[in-house]
Amino acid sequence: MTLNRPVPGGLIAGLKSFAEDHGGAKAVIEYVGRRGARIVLVGEDGVWGDQMADGTDTARAACAQAGVKIENAWERELLEHMRPSNDLWRSMGRRTLSR
Repeated sequence: MTLNRPVPGGLIAGLKSFAEDHGGAKAVIEYVGRRGARIVLVGEDGVWGDQMADGTDTARAACAQAGVKIENAWERELLEHMRPSNDLWRSMGRRTLSR
């Protein structure tokens, strides 16, 4: 995939670093309107994280350059592989209860 603009090096480095730290990674790219695109990374060890890009085309190009495989959707196997931390569960609980 080629873009008319360069992919930010920090984005590529962040994706590579996550993949290296977690034994590899897969990504799901989510369009979030004017904010751009969210790259949700799921490591081979079940840990997950995310990065933001200015658009889905930039997100796809960054993943390709970082060597991170892109999943087309949230498949059951990928969701079952995710292992949220206890801190994340507590954080999500506070947000739900505060609404």
